[in-house]
Amino acid sequence: MGVDTSADNLADSAIKLNSRSLGNLSPTVTVPTYDRSNITTGILHMSVGGFHRAHLAVYIDDMCQDHGDRDWGICGVGLLKSDARMRDALIPQDTLYTVIERSQTEERARIIGSLREYLYAPENPERVLMKMSSPSIRIVSLTVTEGGYFINEGTGEFDANRPDIEHDLHNPNEPITAVGYIVEALNRRHRDGIAPFTVLSCDNLQTNGEVARKIVLAFAERRDSALRTWIEQNVAFPNCMVDRITPATTEEDRVMVRQKFGIDDAWPVVCEPFRQWVVEDNFCNGRPQWEPLGVHMTNDVLPYELVKLRLLNASHSAMGYLGYLAGFTYIHEIMVDPQFELYIRTLMDQEVTPLLKEVPGIDLEQYKHTLIDRFANPAIKDQAARICLDGSSKLPKFILPSISEQLALGGPIKMLTLVVASWIRYLNGTDELGQPIVIDDPLAEKLTSLAKAGGRDPSNLLNVRELFGDLGQSKVFVGQLSKTLQRLYADGARATLAHHLG
Repeated sequence: MGVDTSADNLADSAIKLNSRSLGNLSPTVTVPTYDRSNITTGILHMSVGGFHRAHLAVYIDDMCQDHGDRDWGICGVGLLKSDARMRDALIPQDTLYTVIERSQTEERARIIGSLREYLYAPENPERVLMKMSSPSIRIVSLTVTEGGYFINEGTGEFDANRPDIEHDLHNPNEPITAVGYIVEALNRRHRDGIAPFTVLSCDNLQTNGEVARKIVLAFAERRDSALRTWIEQNVAFPNCMVDRITPATTEEDRVMVRQKFGIDDAWPVVCEPFRQWVVEDNFCNGRPQWEPLGVHMTNDVLPYELVKLRLLNASHSAMGYLGYLAGFTYIHEIMVDPQFELYIRTLMDQEVTPLLKEVPGIDLEQYKHTLIDRFANPAIKDQAARICLDGSSKLPKFILPSISEQLALGGPIKMLTLVVASWIRYLNGTDELGQPIVIDDPLAEKLTSLAKAGGRDPSNLLNVRELFGDLGQSKVFVGQLSKTLQRLYADGARATLAHHLG
């Protein structure tokens, strides 16, 4: 019997993505038709991951393509040593890349041209600082993940004792953190009489702009109180809410892009068609005209943030930890399981929605229905393991606030507590078949040690006040959490879920 080599042949004939090859791509691929060489770099973005490339960069590409505004091209910056992979993927491609919008019925390929430069910070910190100090840069945006803000989750204050922060305070011209770069660049602009840039956090944090402002001011105070005062009086830190499910790129995705669209792209991005962006209209040095692109500009982002963080992100965490323990690989597999669907619906309807206020333009019932459909999209193939990353940064923002509010009201916390118990069981580091779990978390070493030592008793972890604050003092919560954790160890994830739903 012969071997079918058609897929291999298609892959071999794929066109390497770069500026010269755009005109040779398939007509099914949408490509930039604007002159990229005439775009001014007005935004510098720190930590260019999949989400940024599927969200802010797409909005800017829309603006360049359809609205003729060429003043807001993006310079991407990789802060971590591991970002060398992104550098090596993007620079040979002239910083072009493919976005694949994947619905349940179709896949659409689009080349994004709004990312005009990419700088690898560990290789040349001074080059990054010079770029940030340039008058053309009017916005510095961030997707450094929750852990990149160095906030003590228990107190909500800036943790200046972290080794990376101490390094940046002593080596201002060779920073390694986002806040170190931002403060030194603002220091240089202040010194040289250059207007400051706006700091725009695009991370999944409630009041992300206020959090960014807090850490920048706290860091600046430790360098120079006069600099802190200037930043406080002149720099804007708008809040914003971002939303688009963007799973990590896999080798399977790269092969699909080669075979189906004929594009040899070292690092494409796959995402859902849905996207949303709500931004506080608070900028100190101009901003793009985002309104025609579907961006909702407002004076109050908080209600939109709460809806997204407490419903979408909390549900993701709920599915991630318990679903992983139950043996699932993908989020859509978890969502179409009847018990898990009831779990998520109950969590949203009974324990979270009563805490949310009405939001202009959002029908909460329709929003939740849309979430269920988005989670169940099999084309996205979002992995449960990805959702489980950085739990110590996520649960204090997505889950624990709802528990605290329900406790104050005397309301139900059964499903929310199951999320916390699942996370603690997950931190033990082995699944229900005894296979190892790789814990990817900023506090992994500390948390896994406490989880293993405590076993079925959660008190060790509840004493980590930087995560749980005063929740460890609540008899109601501790009692329910202890019983749930014991049941997870004794009966497993599926039986525990059935008991909760029963």
